[in-house]
Amino acid sequence: MRQIGSRDPTPVGSLLGSAVPKLAERLLEVRIRREWRQLVGRETARRCQPGELRNRTLELIADNSPWLQELALRESELRSCLTERYGPAAVRSLRFSLGALRPDPPEPPRREAREKGQPTGEEMRIIDTAVSLIPDPDLQLRARRLFEKACVAARSRGDTR
Repeated sequence: MRQIGSRDPTPVGSLLGSAVPKLAERLLEVRIRREWRQLVGRETARRCQPGELRNRTLELIADNSPWLQELALRESELRSCLTERYGPAAVRSLRFSLGALRPDPPEPPRREAREKGQPTGEEMRIIDTAVSLIPDPDLQLRARRLFEKACVAARSRGDTR
């Protein structure tokens, strides 16, 4: 327990996790999803994603059978990465399944982008339509950023084409 008057800030996730124990596992699941690419590397993250964390068992979803087998062969390596990052009590075991991967959520705009402006709703609708045709999620995200910057730059130049 922290002493009253202590100056060290306590993360809200820690407070919520101790107040509502079932929430701690959900918070860890979100953290694993957010840090997945840094944890396992770009290529592995492109082919598999973490699913639910339930009773300290993390589901890993692969997009095809060869990757499912690859993950099973690398189970101890993946578990040691998880243990190193989140501690030995976080993830006890892994469960592998085959399924469709969720697209990566768009990253929030950087501060300088917010200060310089954002695409309008109509521009975003056009951008969404254009990038939905790109099958690679990584390339889709990069194209979205490029289109957004182009819209803002065109507007700042007064180009309304």
